[in-house]
Amino acid sequence: MATADSLHSGGGAFAAVVRRDVRAALRRPAEAATPVVFFVVVAAVFPLGTGAGPTTLAAVAPGALWIAALLAALLSLDRLFREDLEDGSLDQLLLSPHPPALLAAGRITAHWLLTGLPLLVASLPVAVLLALPARSLPTLLGALALGTPVLSLAGAIGAALTAGVRGRSLLLPLIALPLLVPVLIFGTLAVRAAAIGVSAAGPLYFLAALLALALTLAPFATGAALAVGAE
Repeated sequence: MATADSLHSGGGAFAAVVRRDVRAALRRPAEAATPVVFFVVVAAVFPLGTGAGPTTLAAVAPGALWIAALLAALLSLDRLFREDLEDGSLDQLLLSPHPPALLAAGRITAHWLLTGLPLLVASLPVAVLLALPARSLPTLLGALALGTPVLSLAGAIGAALTAGVRGRSLLLPLIALPLLVPVLIFGTLAVRAAAIGVSAAGPLYFLAALLALALTLAPFATGAALAVGAE
């Protein structure tokens, strides 16, 4: 019975953190929409900057899409724990009876719902804009569905490590990018393979493995970093 109560309590705390973050973001829609707008603008400017034709544009579109998605995720990571740290609510969360990993998982889930999921939706018109072949669109959505949670999970580790550090806006990309580059590589390979009519199963399997690894380790690493930073 105690175990069941504990699981129920933990699940309630996780859901409460997710609801709290989503509601707070919806009260500031302009700020919440910034990563998606950034993603669309970068992708829209890319054809104008390169001046490439449709064939060349389609060849570089997979890399452009993933670079824009990675930069959009980085743009939003700086706010992941900053406000809670500044107003003291992070200390209150860490003093709760729930493990820091559970609270970190709630923050990461909310981050993906507010950033990764909108990027997933926005990727379709952006892919059409970049002349990506229609046959590669299902693979693009599948790769983003696997890769964007990893961006949130791995990026949260960097955000937690730099939460209380001066100049975190500069440090965060330096810490997070080595964790995020594998997602960029395999995501680009998957979409490129589908665009030329080759099986994208290999890169997608690697993305799934990265997601499983990140789901297993990232909440605990993020929670531990927050707990150490709060001491």
